[in-house]
Amino acid sequence: MKKFLVILLSALCILSLTACGGSKKDSEKGTTDKNSDNQQTSGKDQSDNQSEIKSPLDLLNTVWSTYKDEEKFSAAGGEMTEDKMVMDAPGEHGVTDSALLDTSFGFPPAEADKIDAAASLIHMMNANTFTCAAYHVKNADDISAITGSLKDNIMQRQWICGFPDKLVVVTVDDYIVSFFGENGIVETFKTKLTAACSSAQVVIDEPIQ
Repeated sequence: MKKFLVILLSALCILSLTACGGSKKDSEKGTTDKNSDNQQTSGKDQSDNQSEIKSPLDLLNTVWSTYKDEEKFSAAGGEMTEDKMVMDAPGEHGVTDSALLDTSFGFPPAEADKIDAAASLIHMMNANTFTCAAYHVKNADDISAITGSLKDNIMQRQWICGFPDKLVVVTVDDYIVSFFGENGIVETFKTKLTAACSSAQVVIDEPIQ
């Protein structure tokens, strides 16, 4: 019975996603040695930080784990299928169905071949209240182009069942995290993400009009 209710909620959630976001609008040696040591240490720290993130799911779980119980909201993650959907936590999401990525998260279909893994976290009551997806980019040189296309694709959507307040896109090494929704929830997630990941950079933070 519990499994049936989970699947039912999943179906309702994906229908909400489809309806709400589916359409778009038309010195000296001593000093030198010291500096060299500092550079080596800094390089090691950066490498260690990058190695901490193993996947998009690991990234979202890292952020979600910093939430206190009273800060969390009703959420689900992953693809809305029995074997992949996760209740009250982020979940893995496939990347082979570019149309689904577009419908669910606003990821531009033309850029789908540039990512090889994804994960998601969505508000169970209304996807427009909060929808978040993280992607691993195959080639870091593509990140700028992807974020630009991602912004355009989401901003051009027609919102018909609740209007999200803002869109935020953050890069973390060779990952992209995109999330939109109610201002307070989005701001909290952004704060926790940038605190949890030292290499996080906010590249887009704009209201959705």
